Amino acid sequence: MTEPTTPPPPAGRRSVWLTRNVKVLCGVSFLQDAASELLYPILPIFLTVVLGAPPAAVGAIEGAAEGAASITKVAAGRLADRFDRRPLIGVGYGLAAVGKLLIALATVWPLVLLARVTDRLGKGMRGAPRDALLVEGVPKGQRGRVFGLHRAADTAGAVVGPLMGLVLYEALDHRLRPLFWVAVIPAVASVALVAAVRDPRSSRKAADGTPATAVRTPWRSLPRPYWRVLGVLLAFNLVNFPDALLLLRAHDLGLSTAGVVGAYAVYNLVYAALSYPAGALSDRLPRPLVFAAGLVFFAIGYLGLGLIHSPWLVFVVLPLYGGFAACTDGVGKAWISTLVPDHQQGTAQGLFQGATGAAVLLAGVWAGLAWGTDGHLPLLVSGGIALALAGVLPVVARARTAAH
Repeated sequence: MTEPTTPPPPAGRRSVWLTRNVKVLCGVSFLQDAASELLYPILPIFLTVVLGAPPAAVGAIEGAAEGAASITKVAAGRLADRFDRRPLIGVGYGLAAVGKLLIALATVWPLVLLARVTDRLGKGMRGAPRDALLVEGVPKGQRGRVFGLHRAADTAGAVVGPLMGLVLYEALDHRLRPLFWVAVIPAVASVALVAAVRDPRSSRKAADGTPATAVRTPWRSLPRPYWRVLGVLLAFNLVNFPDALLLLRAHDLGLSTAGVVGAYAVYNLVYAALSYPAGALSDRLPRPLVFAAGLVFFAIGYLGLGLIHSPWLVFVVLPLYGGFAACTDGVGKAWISTLVPDHQQGTAQGLFQGATGAAVLLAGVWAGLAWGTDGHLPLLVSGGIALALAGVLPVVARARTAAH
């Protein structure tokens, strides 16, 4: 369940991982996430307060959106191993921009459902092709840095977006709908920047002069360690419900709309600040160990939100929860990328992201149905399970290593 720890490269090669595509895709993700996260923390409030949706609908919308993304991720991953990946990435970011436009037009919550599904279809379309290009030509021992930097750039957008939204919310006399229109601007800019991405595969020619493509990768050909790691991460995501419900809990505790946006911005600030260090650390330490540390932060966040009663404590708990995302998101992708050969990267990442997204779908549904009046029960259940898994994961990983 572990991959060999690769020693650091010689001093002269330390920046080999910082390729053109890494730089460009960091910029693309920054812009798109600034757009997404400008509206994300206010979306649960917009749904329940403005459009009159019940809390269960919030979980169902996010779950359905993630479910749509899950199916698309699997298909896009397989396409990414066979064809030019840049068009897939462009379509993915384009659909996300359309989704934000639909939210700006929404007057009833089912239209928000359509918008979120469209947005997440775009996420599913772009994820695996983008991640395959991120590691193109990068040694396995430096991929933690690649995904760590990418997550840091992506999440920096998640800091800028909510803060920009908070300033505009105050400037626009606490009106929510204009913020959705503002979010369309960076979303469209991210689509335009995709043109600067370069796919080496498109420049390779087959014997007849046509662009070279890879052979279709059957799932059964993916190596055994990949399936073991996928099973563990899949089990965890069954208790990892959408963050929209965490923000709803923060609002239920008494935080104002501005308070929820502010707390979410602080969470993303911690996430962004720790993503690259966590990724770099995973290039030196066993990745299961770094991932387990993330699960501890997850447990602190969920158990904390389930137990606290004072609104100000949200500003303590959510930043700690930011350590979870930093230690698991990019680290998980780097972990997966080292378990398969380069020609299987798209299929492996797509199946991983699709399967875990489907688990989040189920988590969103059961958590939304069990939410009750304040949501403390699903938070406590998920936090306890994650804490147990955090203790088991390093032990299992060591046992696997000793057996080999």
